[in-house]
Amino acid sequence: MNHLSNEQLAGIAQQFGTPVYVYYAEKIKEQYEKLTTAFKGQDVVFFYASKALTNINILKYIKELGANVDCSSINEVKLALHAGFTPARILYTSNGIAFEEIAEAKELGVHINIDSISNLEKFGKTYGHSYPVGLRLRPNIMAGGNLKISTGHDKSKFGIPVDQIEKILEVVEANNIFVRNLHIHTGSEIKDVDVFVKGIEVLFSIIPRFKELESIDLGGGFKVPYKDGDHETDINLLAQKVGEAFANHPNPNGKPLQVWFEPGKFMVSESGYLVTEVNVLKQTNATTFVGVNSGFNHLIRPMFYDAYHRIENISNPNGPKQHYAVVGNICETDTFAWDRELNEVREGDLLVFYNAGAYGFEMSSNFNSRYKPAEVLVKEGQIHLIRKRDVFEDLLKNQVEL
Repeated sequence: MNHLSNEQLAGIAQQFGTPVYVYYAEKIKEQYEKLTTAFKGQDVVFFYASKALTNINILKYIKELGANVDCSSINEVKLALHAGFTPARILYTSNGIAFEEIAEAKELGVHINIDSISNLEKFGKTYGHSYPVGLRLRPNIMAGGNLKISTGHDKSKFGIPVDQIEKILEVVEANNIFVRNLHIHTGSEIKDVDVFVKGIEVLFSIIPRFKELESIDLGGGFKVPYKDGDHETDINLLAQKVGEAFANHPNPNGKPLQVWFEPGKFMVSESGYLVTEVNVLKQTNATTFVGVNSGFNHLIRPMFYDAYHRIENISNPNGPKQHYAVVGNICETDTFAWDRELNEVREGDLLVFYNAGAYGFEMSSNFNSRYKPAEVLVKEGQIHLIRKRDVFEDLLKNQVEL
């Protein structure tokens, strides 16, 4: 398995202190190559969903691998440009934003997906047929590992509902809008590849109505394994089914359609580790609390999504197994794991949280006026500091003292 060893992680903790985020470049490469190998021979393009992890060095590395980039804000677009992506390799998928942000993306020359009829009307009146655009549609499909990360169901804020297709077409025709792409995204942690096939089926009934269509965007949401026994999305099966679906439904407009995907977590989650140190052990009638020098200010997923992260005591890997509650040092309930079996934990031990590459540092904060951790990239055997740990001055930055 392509991963960092306990010795490597302990060495990085000693060198840079804890808590510290560590990313393993070769694991990102492995994940990307799974995608490109599975879809070899098909006209498929992958846009890394950068909201998962935007450190500029990660973006540059993903650009080197050959992936494109998907952005959820105009600032992510600017980060992608700063990392060296050309506008043609950047996709901006808007979500409930002011039209001025779409206009700025247009001036930067990137691909744009629009997710509301309101902004579609503004776009058409401003640009007409002069600039191609994509439409983000809501397919009304429930999918994903948690309601909070399901984005395609009939109560989701994302996209224009497919049952408003007549209104969409009315706006498109009235403003002569060049619709080049149709986009759907049903959620995250999708194990069943048939969810993607269902999305395609929804689109096939709509495709003939857009005569200038060039591509179909099926979003992302591929599952990665968190617990023992978990399995990631079967990418080979997905490639097979997507190929079959498009073979059975050729574009009636005569032009073969390119297929886009937006993998984010799939590419970076397993590359990441959060290394923490045990501050204190607290024995109670209910459990033994292991208090580490981190909290949901650094890794919010367990508290926010009830997400499971595997935790290991790399300082005592052969110690007898015991059950613990692993908690943070924030002045709120910030339980990482309850009744978790770990090798015997002692104060000063290093606990590592796995699968921390996606939505870990990216969703971190300075809650309780605590510092954000450092970030480290291990690439081709070399260890690189890619973000300094906060210092006190960072807490005052941008504050205006009267």
